[in-house]
Amino acid sequence: MSTLTDTPLAAGRWTREERWRLSGILGTIVALHVGGIALYLLHRGDTSAAGGLAGSGALAYVLGMRHAFDADHIAAIDDTTRVMLLRGRRPVGVGFFFAMGHSTVVVVLALLVAAAAGSISTSDVDAVRSVGGTVATVVAMVFLLVVASLNARVLRNLVGLWRRLRGGADTAAEVEDALLSRGFVTRILGGRRRGLIQHSWHMYPVGLLMGLGLETASEVTLLALSASTAAGGGASVLGVLSLPLLFAAGMSTFDTADSLVMTRLYSWSYRDPVRTLFFNIATTAVTVAVAAFIALVYLADALVQYAGQAWLAPFAAVSDDFELMGYVIAGIFATTWLGALAVWRLRGGDDA
Repeated sequence: MSTLTDTPLAAGRWTREERWRLSGILGTIVALHVGGIALYLLHRGDTSAAGGLAGSGALAYVLGMRHAFDADHIAAIDDTTRVMLLRGRRPVGVGFFFAMGHSTVVVVLALLVAAAAGSISTSDVDAVRSVGGTVATVVAMVFLLVVASLNARVLRNLVGLWRRLRGGADTAAEVEDALLSRGFVTRILGGRRRGLIQHSWHMYPVGLLMGLGLETASEVTLLALSASTAAGGGASVLGVLSLPLLFAAGMSTFDTADSLVMTRLYSWSYRDPVRTLFFNIATTAVTVAVAAFIALVYLADALVQYAGQAWLAPFAAVSDDFELMGYVIAGIFATTWLGALAVWRLRGGDDA
């Protein structure tokens, strides 16, 4: 009988297929970097203009890096990674495809804004962003509530297993059998809802729809930068395209890193059935809380805008600080893992 420690997922080893997929992902990210820099230098006219990357090109890249730490990015990527790992799949591209979907919107809108610089009014741009913002809010709210619900269902069942184990009703071997059982996964995720996200590339449309709002400070700054570059410097389309490409390069790098780190951490916990329960309970609780909180912020914002519930405005205003909150959430995840590891070591978990 196979065991948790026998599987590549548990041992942390990348399979050959995973290495090929990861190579393609990393190759695409490198291509974004090279393409963005190449187009920027092409626009500037000569390679001596490389110093110009310390200006608008570098700013676009840093904005992309910063955007990857948005609270909704972290919640969507980490919770989806958690659900897919429980289903026995080790995703390597959750963050990458989410970033690609989001980047598609940014690139298209940046080109449209640059091409129309000076010929469209601010009200026209605001109207487009308003419609896109409504779609993005609804998609983000529904998606995060669904993944929070799935993970809450997981958490409830894992806590039940832990209590039975600690009470002596189950042995470690029985817990291992339960975690490896397809019936267990079916039970905790449910029948239809298991199909929410089956492959990493399914995150592309999620990122695409969640990116329609273009309301964060990073995205607004990038659009303004693209428009001013086109209008003030007479930049070519290729020159302007370099800015959203560099933005996408920075965002995809850190979104991909986020999902890979979460995948490796969860894979490490799978090396021992009891440790799997302990660490999954700790981290799943955090993912549920984070996703539910972000979804409720989106809900409050929608109620303020479309239902006139002004009393929710202070809570809805939290969405204005999603970029800052993302760093806080990343810190919470790191603290949770380190804290759980410390408790596990102090209790002699690895010696049990």
